[in-house]
Amino acid sequence: MFIGHFAPAFAARAITDEAPKLGTLFLAAQLVDWAFFLLAIVGIEKLRLVPGITTMNPLDLYHMPYTHSLAGSAIWAIGFGMVIWLVTRNLVGATWGAIVVMSHWLLDLLVHRPDLTIAGGETRYGLGLWNAPSIEMPLEIGIVLLAYWFYIRRTKGPLVPPLILLAALLLFQAIDWFGAKPAAAGIGMYLLALASYGFLTALAIWVQSTRWHKNKVGLAVPSVRR
Repeated sequence: MFIGHFAPAFAARAITDEAPKLGTLFLAAQLVDWAFFLLAIVGIEKLRLVPGITTMNPLDLYHMPYTHSLAGSAIWAIGFGMVIWLVTRNLVGATWGAIVVMSHWLLDLLVHRPDLTIAGGETRYGLGLWNAPSIEMPLEIGIVLLAYWFYIRRTKGPLVPPLILLAALLLFQAIDWFGAKPAAAGIGMYLLALASYGFLTALAIWVQSTRWHKNKVGLAVPSVRR
């Protein structure tokens, strides 16, 4: 799953103005993948490309105990929540940040072949929807569009910035699905993945600067509009 991970970011920001800003939630949504590719660059976590390993992509994610185990994801989630709390002293916001980080493992559980672990052990989990594109593709697009619609309904501001963000998300997903696959795993592939996360997060930061939550009333609203 790629852009589907951003659905919880849209949803959390829509639910409450106490949730972190959209850009922070975009970072949270892909935090464990940021960590995975950075660790892969230095050889701590590992993947290889095996054509045909799943119908939709050739990723053999055979060693990622620190990021994509349930325990590892929980540690990243707690750490991210603690950072949010230390910066904002807002327990609600910290909790939502941690929830969005944790959502990554749960969404991966739907699509991955059995390569996810509980705590880095031998038993591996994954429902394998990457082998059922007729289910995975509409599911991923559907949850993103639903969460995006919820976010737009619950916030105010010009529509052009969020529409540009949505277009970028759909374009990146189309490239991921239908574009040329990398010939081999390596630093070029890892940096490209990180660059895509960074670009989408930058767009989310721009969008958050143009919109405010409908719960924001009184003197706060004019200050946001300026």
